[in-house]
Amino acid sequence: MERRTVVPALATVSLLLCFGIIGVVADASNHRYKPEETVPLYANKVGPFHNPSETYRYFDLPFCSPAPVKDKLEALGEVLNGDRLVDAPYKLDFRVDYDSKSACKKQLTKEEVAKFRSAVEKDYYFQMYFDDLPIWGFIGKVEKEGKSDPSEYKYFLYRHILFEVLHNNDRVIEINVHTDVNSMVDITEDKDIEVDFMYSVKWKETETPFEKRMEKYSQSSSLPHHLEIHWFSIINSCVTVLLLTGFLATILMRVLKNDFVKYAHDEETGDDQEETGWKYVHGDVFRFPMYKSFLAACLGSGTQLFALTTFVFILALVGVFYPYNRGALFTALVVIYALTSGIAGYVATSFYCQLEGTNWVRNLLLTGFLFCGPLFLTFSFLNTVAIAYNATAALPFGTIVVIFLIWALVTSPLLVLGGIAGKNSKAEFQAPCRTTKYPREIPQLPWYRGALPQMAMAGFLPFSAIYIELYYIFASVWGHRIYTIYSILFVVFIILLIVTAFITVAMTYFQLAAEDHEWWWRAFLCGGSTGLFIYAYCFYYYHARSDMSGFMQTSFFFGYMACICYGFFLMLGTIGFRASLLFVRHIYRSIKCE
Repeated sequence: MERRTVVPALATVSLLLCFGIIGVVADASNHRYKPEETVPLYANKVGPFHNPSETYRYFDLPFCSPAPVKDKLEALGEVLNGDRLVDAPYKLDFRVDYDSKSACKKQLTKEEVAKFRSAVEKDYYFQMYFDDLPIWGFIGKVEKEGKSDPSEYKYFLYRHILFEVLHNNDRVIEINVHTDVNSMVDITEDKDIEVDFMYSVKWKETETPFEKRMEKYSQSSSLPHHLEIHWFSIINSCVTVLLLTGFLATILMRVLKNDFVKYAHDEETGDDQEETGWKYVHGDVFRFPMYKSFLAACLGSGTQLFALTTFVFILALVGVFYPYNRGALFTALVVIYALTSGIAGYVATSFYCQLEGTNWVRNLLLTGFLFCGPLFLTFSFLNTVAIAYNATAALPFGTIVVIFLIWALVTSPLLVLGGIAGKNSKAEFQAPCRTTKYPREIPQLPWYRGALPQMAMAGFLPFSAIYIELYYIFASVWGHRIYTIYSILFVVFIILLIVTAFITVAMTYFQLAAEDHEWWWRAFLCGGSTGLFIYAYCFYYYHARSDMSGFMQTSFFFGYMACICYGFFLMLGTIGFRASLLFVRHIYRSIKCE
């Protein structure tokens, strides 16, 4: 099968399967209720407000609990998201009002009081789901007014929750939760106390249609001042990028034009003068690089991650990832990654065979573990940390088995099939110039022509195009903001790809003009260097823009961001390398090489 038909075929099949599987996940609650019918209310988790990864089961705190506690059956994505839904201690019947109804009376021991006080001190919040609508609230408050010594602070536990529910005929539209500040329990001292946990429910009619009930949660990111900031970010990025890329393009095209004219004139006049510049290395520019199996594996993994990102954007733009569609994004990532592994196998093995590689099986194994290996090691460490903390981020054994089966029964076979298709594609590497038998010696170059300075220069421009939008993404992933403006994010992603491709081409040209013909790895590293800038931004965000603290949250933030930035490194490195390869082939095809 032709190469140009294999990859689109794999991509199309993957996308269709994704729509089918994710569509099941994206199905929201569409239940119609009868008067006095009990509407499901699930308690999800509690945790420090500033540490989004550090969450615990709701009943890890000594709230009064129904007997027995029933866990809700959850999808894969919900478990990966750290959701652990159980029946809440409050009973809400459709269109039935309650006023200060007792959920239960509980005698709290000194240890349980100390546990609540520690939670209140750390700004613990709770999260519940009512008919698939998320609700939050704080479990207590600290009274600090007029007190400078922390030992004088007063700690209070909220014991009365007020539910205000809006309905449209037989459907739930909206729910709001308030805590009664006039009904609190003093838990400052370690002593046994009796707490009467109560709740009130007020039902109100609304004209809002059921189809628009989730808009409330997306409005926060679509407010006019937020949109202005996003569009300012886009315009600022576009102007900066267009000016810089236009400037570089003008210089590059003018220099290239002069080069073509000069080389054509030399050929016409038959001058025997020594060749200079990038034409001088025409016999070495297509000499296959060192570690070609590793490079092919990087390109295969990068192409797979690019396909993964593209499919996720498609799902986001068609509305699959509406706010608080529990676990949809994680399910999409797992499923799409598994289904696109065939693309990685095909691209890596095909390119490896073009570079006259012989051990394609080892190349395929390297491709399979290049991204999954570091991700698995990071997950193993962080999951152990979560188990030690008894946090909901710790995956149950059954979920780990499911992920392993997906990898063993879907990812690996598709990787092998793609590898076999790539090996049998028999595509040849299209080099416009013959490669000489012995490589030319690379002249001594100044320090700023080295790999690290070139990577720093190449990564800065793409990063400058996305850094404003990065804050909103970080605040959504590592905070409690809601991000729903996927169209703007998609535009930023396109800008990132264009700038990465162009700046890598420019760096490759300057490298070849300096008679340095070892451009293969340099192009990949320069393209991927934006991932290193994003990881450097993580340190700034952690210390200057967030209030995260503690070993678990810190390790989760830097551990998983390392994996994400590594993925960006591979993906953008692939984009940069492909653009450079097209450019190098074009300029050497335009001249007559001896």
